[in-house]
Amino acid sequence: MKPDRAAFFDQVYSVVRQIPRGRVCSYGIIARLLGGSPRLVGYALNHSHVYGDVPAHRVVNRNGLLTGKYHFATPNRMRELLEAEGVEVVEDRVVRFESLCWDPLSEIDSEPPPAR
Repeated sequence: MKPDRAAFFDQVYSVVRQIPRGRVCSYGIIARLLGGSPRLVGYALNHSHVYGDVPAHRVVNRNGLLTGKYHFATPNRMRELLEAEGVEVVEDRVVRFESLCWDPLSEIDSEPPPAR
């Protein structure tokens, strides 16, 4: 793997590790944050299983669909992991996706400044 691709993958893993439990993020949001493509983010997550601490199940497509489910041990595993965190999934789509979607850029901008 090229060094620049490896560095991008590491950045993807770092962002995905920050997605709060019970929340999801999209490939596109991560790509926009890091300056890459959603497809490359997905490719990185397909290789994340070797690390064991990357919650790739929390990353879905822009419509809340579990498009990465076939890259888990079983096609149901992604849904099972999300449901174990309290995320409701119906027909491979995250219910209330808009309210559960974690966007680090908008959440950082909306946080009040620290008290002095």
